[in-house]
Amino acid sequence: MASEREVTDSILHVLRPYASNFSGSLGRGDLVIPQREIPRVIHEIVNVLARLEQKREASDGELFDVLYRSRRFESVQDQVAELRRHFVVLKR
Repeated sequence: MASEREVTDSILHVLRPYASNFSGSLGRGDLVIPQREIPRVIHEIVNVLARLEQKREASDGELFDVLYRSRRFESVQDQVAELRRHFVVLKR
């Protein structure tokens, strides 16, 4: 996942409009979110996390696990499809 600081800043950016005081400061952690806005705020936070998750590189362990599981497939095309199902493969 992205760095902890980047995740925190992104989530705070979504929550900042709902800070309880007029300065928009979340220093005390008080939020006032209207009930009808809660689903939208949740979707925004999930979208932020999904965008940050897409940016990261795969760890060696994750790559090894998928490669190891894909060895059981008969064709190389099936192995590639399995990799693409789990990771974004970029041409360089």
